[in-house]
Amino acid sequence: MTTALITGTTAGIGAAFAGRLAADGHNLVLVARDEKRLREQAADLHDRHGVEADVLVADLSEDDGIAAVETRLRDRTHPVDLLVNNAGFGNRDRYLEVPITDELRMLKLHCEAVLRLTSAGAETMRSRGRGGVINVASIAAFFPRGTYGASKAWVVQFTQGAAKDLAGAGVRLMALCPGFVRTEFHARAGIKQDSVPSWMWLDADRLVTAALKDFARGKSLSIPDPRYKAMSSLAKLAPRSALSSLSSKVGRPPAKA
Repeated sequence: MTTALITGTTAGIGAAFAGRLAADGHNLVLVARDEKRLREQAADLHDRHGVEADVLVADLSEDDGIAAVETRLRDRTHPVDLLVNNAGFGNRDRYLEVPITDELRMLKLHCEAVLRLTSAGAETMRSRGRGGVINVASIAAFFPRGTYGASKAWVVQFTQGAAKDLAGAGVRLMALCPGFVRTEFHARAGIKQDSVPSWMWLDADRLVTAALKDFARGKSLSIPDPRYKAMSSLAKLAPRSALSSLSSKVGRPPAKA
């Protein structure tokens, strides 16, 4: 039986991945900061699907947390077959309204943690000749949107580049770019649901189903919804000034004076 390690697993897209992979018969390693919620989730998944669900409490915006997950990914006696780097957060305010410490924490989580965990996982997978990594980015990667969009653009570029470098090694890598999904993520970022057009909201379970289909097809980039695929295509053609104006308004509060 294969094992999947998922970060940021207690809610939203991470929880949807955990539920779907458990239903498909994968054992799990669940990673998040909240031990109580992790243990409740692990027990529920075990009871419902009969899989083993281990708990690893780690804050991936801290060195110790990243190192703990790296150690688990390098364990060759209990190998991880699929890594889902999902942990992330968004800041509510605009550039220079966000403390630099919060900006750096975001970069550590979205970029450094993704780099280190992907490297630890892929190295072990390559030695076995099989495995895969899904790095959760965002449709914001294609739009000018401060540190968040820049960090997710890095995830896309890094993942697709690494996928090419590992072609033929038996290790598949894919960047997943969801749009607005009804999860705790946006509430924590201070984004009110009514500030985003209703047609832009996606369902986490359907998104994960589409993402796993793209992964099985060997894609290195998944934008699992026709609406957002169209948006990403338009983003390549539209003037950057127009994109910046649009992305600065959707799902964000008015600029401070």
